[in-house]
Amino acid sequence: MIAQETAQTVALQCLAWLAGNDDLLPVFMGATGVSETDLRDGAQDPAFLGSVLDFVLMDDAWVMAFCEAHDLAPDTPMRARMALPGGEQVNWT
Repeated sequence: MIAQETAQTVALQCLAWLAGNDDLLPVFMGATGVSETDLRDGAQDPAFLGSVLDFVLMDDAWVMAFCEAHDLAPDTPMRARMALPGGEQVNWT
């Protein structure tokens, strides 16, 4: 398990990567309805950072591109997501 502070750092790296991606950023903003101001404000909110990871985790190619850009193991975004609010695995039994 990743510590929440480390998870937030990974999520901030992901947000910065996303913000620098001219093709993917408009998709994220359109899908979530966030504005540029929301992006800046959300950088301080662990729940928002979790939503950034949720978005990137939707596509393996995005995960791999982010991880390669930051020299991270491919499972790092998912492990980080689990450490942020709303990322807990639910046990239904």
